[in-house]
Amino acid sequence: MAQINDKRVVLTLDAGGTSFRFSAIRGGETITETITVPSNAGDLDKCLANIVGGFTRVMEKCPAAPVAVSFAFPGPADYPNGIIGDLPNLPGFRGGVALGPMLEDKFGLPVFINNDGDLFTYGEAIAGFLPYVNGLLEKAGGSRRYKNLFGVTLGTGFGAGIVVNGTLLAGDNSISGEIWLLRNKLDPDTNVEEGVSIRAIRRIYAKEAGIPFEESPEPRHIFEIGTGARPGDAPAAIEAFRRMGEVAGDAMANTLTLVDGLAVIGGGISAAGPLFLPSLAAELNGTYRSPDGTLFPRLASTAFNLEDPDQLETFLAGGTRVIQTPVSGRPVVYNVPRRVGVGLSRLGTSKAIAVGAYAYALQKLEAE
Repeated sequence: MAQINDKRVVLTLDAGGTSFRFSAIRGGETITETITVPSNAGDLDKCLANIVGGFTRVMEKCPAAPVAVSFAFPGPADYPNGIIGDLPNLPGFRGGVALGPMLEDKFGLPVFINNDGDLFTYGEAIAGFLPYVNGLLEKAGGSRRYKNLFGVTLGTGFGAGIVVNGTLLAGDNSISGEIWLLRNKLDPDTNVEEGVSIRAIRRIYAKEAGIPFEESPEPRHIFEIGTGARPGDAPAAIEAFRRMGEVAGDAMANTLTLVDGLAVIGGGISAAGPLFLPSLAAELNGTYRSPDGTLFPRLASTAFNLEDPDQLETFLAGGTRVIQTPVSGRPVVYNVPRRVGVGLSRLGTSKAIAVGAYAYALQKLEAE
């Protein structure tokens, strides 16, 4: 796995639909002030000029010459070749725009572009949730350590990334982890993103509260309503997040069946964890019914909500025991039951993406 305790400088960008935020990173930490410029989403020429201008201004503030440019940018995209496709939130990009090659020509530096869900998960695997959990296991005296991480981001959309044994799983078409295209458990004619997103929370709250969608507040306010910190329809708020947790849990269970690792959650909606994590974990630990009526777990492992102190304690205690080898009697460690942990970002989504972008650039430079 890539390391971030490095003295090299990498330029990075946090790209949104309305603004671009530029900075420089060294050793996994931001070393310049953040430069923010409008995206000019509908005008490609202005948009590209602002990207070049933003990186130029950050370079001027760097204490050392950068070795690469690395950042997350929305898809669809041909990330290995740095080509951005038709973006819903940045309509100026149509027909394929060679953003990476343009920046390489301009600055004479290697440029690496990736998906935000991928870089979020990579950052959490290197310096966030994965080492955090492994550190707790070490303190608890257990022998088990985790190497695989599945990450999701909850916000305008439902993104994801997968790190297997320290390697970011990109896929042959650079579209690994497109979780948003899984089926929505509660509305099978739609994709899961319609049940796990800002608009989904607002839609369910509006329906349960009996108000028009246009009057539905933002998720952070709905969360406050659900916790009693703000006036509103508390049962509707609680139900909105319960349903989101169930739908997200179903999609994550499908993925964890293949990945078999820890799972970390980030994005703006992740702050509402107290309201959706219980139903999410319950879905992970749900059951299937066989033709003869027998119930059996949908996951081959038991899932634990690591934000719940009691579940965290049980997870760390594990179930490791020593058994004797037949005939020789040699003692061996037996890890039982099989378990996975689910929890929230330890770096914060933006920092995890930046750390992931930094580490990804260094890893690619070493490989080349």
